[in-house]
Amino acid sequence: MANDEDTLQAANARATARLSTCPTAVTARYDRRIGRVVVVLSSGLEIAFKPHDAQGLESARPAQLAGIEISPSGLGLHFPELDADLYLPALLEGFLGSRQWMASAMGKAGGQKTTDPKAAAARANGRLGGRPRKTRPLATA
Repeated sequence: MANDEDTLQAANARATARLSTCPTAVTARYDRRIGRVVVVLSSGLEIAFKPHDAQGLESARPAQLAGIEISPSGLGLHFPELDADLYLPALLEGFLGSRQWMASAMGKAGGQKTTDPKAAAARANGRLGGRPRKTRPLATA
């Protein structure tokens, strides 16, 4: 039992340290007028973001965003209608999603971007027979 008690005390100490260094959510709501989720933090800062920019809320309808719940620690936002959760430190740190999700979203946007140099390069590659194959060195025995 002592080991479990030590583990619990260590976890509580880590949680207290985290709460002292990171702002927590005080209120959260969806503002239909501006079409954004608005979160007021314990630091006094108020952040607002478009739901489709946040992982898990991409296809949410306004009615599904109405009842936002704040976790007891103040570090999490829960959207019961969507069964989606956002972790506030990650929200502030990784801009509304995990690093992998944001990289995917940015890559998708970058791949859709059309510029004159990009179009010229595509035409030149097409005239040459397309993208060149990657060469692999021959294996020596």
